[in-house]
Amino acid sequence: MEQKILNHYLKYGVFTYPGLYENYFNSLPDDIEKIGRLLRWSFIHRTTLEKGNTGTNLDLKFGDMGKVPWYRQAEDDNLVTATAIIAELFRRDPKGLTFERKVENKVVLTCRYVAILMAAILKAKKIPARVRSGFAGYWPWTKVSSDHWINQYWDKKEGRWVSIDIDGSFHNTGFDMYDIPEDKFDYSADAWLNVRQGKVNDRHFWNAANFSGLIVIAWELFYDFHCLMNNEIIYLHHPKLVMLGEFEKLSEDQLQEIDHLAELMQKPDDNFDELGKIWNTEKKYRMLAGVLL
Repeated sequence: MEQKILNHYLKYGVFTYPGLYENYFNSLPDDIEKIGRLLRWSFIHRTTLEKGNTGTNLDLKFGDMGKVPWYRQAEDDNLVTATAIIAELFRRDPKGLTFERKVENKVVLTCRYVAILMAAILKAKKIPARVRSGFAGYWPWTKVSSDHWINQYWDKKEGRWVSIDIDGSFHNTGFDMYDIPEDKFDYSADAWLNVRQGKVNDRHFWNAANFSGLIVIAWELFYDFHCLMNNEIIYLHHPKLVMLGEFEKLSEDQLQEIDHLAELMQKPDDNFDELGKIWNTEKKYRMLAGVLL
């Protein structure tokens, strides 16, 4: 792996910058699985809160949802950066990341947020890390592939990227969530090209808002492109060309341009320079729309 690529993934972005928490992050255990378990114990997924002590939480592995304050809601819109998340965790429990955290003091966030906090911690420990956005087809309760965000970190000893799923790590998927096999996670570039080439039905890919099809894959593709550039944008932001009402108007030539981007993203390290050039020159892929933008 070229050192410039590893250096790139040692850099913080606006969402992973730890600020005054950098030394605290560096003081956390060096064992990556232990860090992951600490993070996972600090979060409640919003769907878990909604369903309470049923479904995947029937055994209370995420804690007793009956003890969570009745007014607690999903906090994705409030805690968009790693510093915001860790600051709120400290506000609710001065011990910070701890296995002693009570369920009523956890934050209610989804996979993106777990991933950016994990990336921030790994970068603070001088471990190259990145967030990836795609689809998980490995949940035991569904046959479709659902939008999901995970992490990759560079294992210097083995000379490879290791994929880990902190948010999903409490679920039984039949494989190690701290070393996900390459064929288990549907990277958005692969999903896009497989659908475009007629290899997979686009309705196989869904997101949490119950949308499916090529537009959902487009959203994940551009999330992932921004993640590869250390810019882990929020769910509500997209390039204008893939917004609802705009995506349907894309010409075949425009779709083929996205095909090319996806082809480069299939091997982001091999195509690092070309992806960087697109990032620095293609306004339509970098500038975002949505909410107040």
